[in-house]
Amino acid sequence: MSKPIIAIVGRPNVGKSTIFNRVIGDRLAIVEDKPGVTRDRIYGSGEWNGTAFSIVDTGGIEIDGEDEIMKSVRMQAELAVEEADVIIFMVDAKVGLTHADDEVAQMLLRSRKPIVVAVNKVDNFNRREDIYEFYNLGFGDPIAISGSHGTGIGDLLDAAVELLPEPEEEVYDDDVIRVALIGRPNVGKSSLVNALLGEERVIVSNVAGTTRDAIDTPFEKDGQKYVLIDTAGMRKRGKVYETTEKYSVMRALKAIERADVVLVLINGEEGIIEQDKHIAGYAHEAGKASIFVVNKWDVVEKDDKTMQQFTNLIRDHFLFMTYAPIVYLSAKTKSRLHKLLPVVNHVSEQHSLRIQTHLLNDVISDAIALNPPPTDKGKRLRINYVTQVAVRPPTFVLFANDPELMHFSYERYLENKIRAAFNFEGTPVRIFTRRKSDED
Repeated sequence: MSKPIIAIVGRPNVGKSTIFNRVIGDRLAIVEDKPGVTRDRIYGSGEWNGTAFSIVDTGGIEIDGEDEIMKSVRMQAELAVEEADVIIFMVDAKVGLTHADDEVAQMLLRSRKPIVVAVNKVDNFNRREDIYEFYNLGFGDPIAISGSHGTGIGDLLDAAVELLPEPEEEVYDDDVIRVALIGRPNVGKSSLVNALLGEERVIVSNVAGTTRDAIDTPFEKDGQKYVLIDTAGMRKRGKVYETTEKYSVMRALKAIERADVVLVLINGEEGIIEQDKHIAGYAHEAGKASIFVVNKWDVVEKDDKTMQQFTNLIRDHFLFMTYAPIVYLSAKTKSRLHKLLPVVNHVSEQHSLRIQTHLLNDVISDAIALNPPPTDKGKRLRINYVTQVAVRPPTFVLFANDPELMHFSYERYLENKIRAAFNFEGTPVRIFTRRKSDED
């Protein structure tokens, strides 16, 4: 099931990025005392009192900003508001209630979303009286917080999480492969959905997805049941969706969370751009089985080296996803379309593969004998044994004398040895190192 979404919005320089970083426990957002530094939406995951959610940090909204950057920031903030389940509206206690705050409030009122007002920069007790003027915004009790000191964050999250909708249960059996299609605009997501369904002609039904902005389409092929989770072509009412070609990342994240297999579509005619890497990165970080689908292959001028050259290009650009197979096809002409579902089936199986413990330990023992762990300040990592603790994605725990001695490069070496022995094509592999206790 997909996580609910909290968006942090407000005019520039009220401290949104600082709060965002505190909630996710990392410094993803740029924090600088300069208006307009956060120009786009930034996404992270948070959890509070057992409730998991996605959180969006938006650029500061300047309603009257007419330069192209500010127009883009405003548009991205509006998209975030459209996608959010709860909005944290941040204001500045030091500056007080401004005309710009009123303008943002009017925009938020039109969204009809639950809103929590966070009054930031209440850095000492004497400033607590500064929050009262923000009652004039009409959103109920403002919550005093200090991003720099970390005070009031718990109260803010209590209020926001309480307003989140109840999670909706997944409606599909375990034997159904849920396939999400993601990619930037104009890569052919809708065309691929239509091509798959048009060729198979065995649609069971069209049902609304468990999220409000994706359509799930179940179908069956050769006895295997699938659900296509389509984020393509979805446009909500409103001018912002008519005037922008920005890809709605939150909708992609929702689809990714619910998927077993993610198809990362790339426009074969246009090649690879930076946005493709960002989009693929979301699937990798979510631990999903993934396939690169190069669409529009019919219009690419080709010789006997073109496919290998494009494959090399993908491998160079997506070094973090070398495990993902590549399928070349044309949704328009249906050329090579028959190759896609067998690869979907294969990577889904790999994603769920569980390896017996004794086989794992044999592989790790051989790897250590071939290339012992390096020493660090005279200490050497000793790995006692390994076990698989989860699937989807395959996840392994190494029990060792001192996890701090596990270097990233050696962990990657062990991952490569596991992949060489058991394949795991199409799926990330996660490895964690734990200290071996007396009980172990």
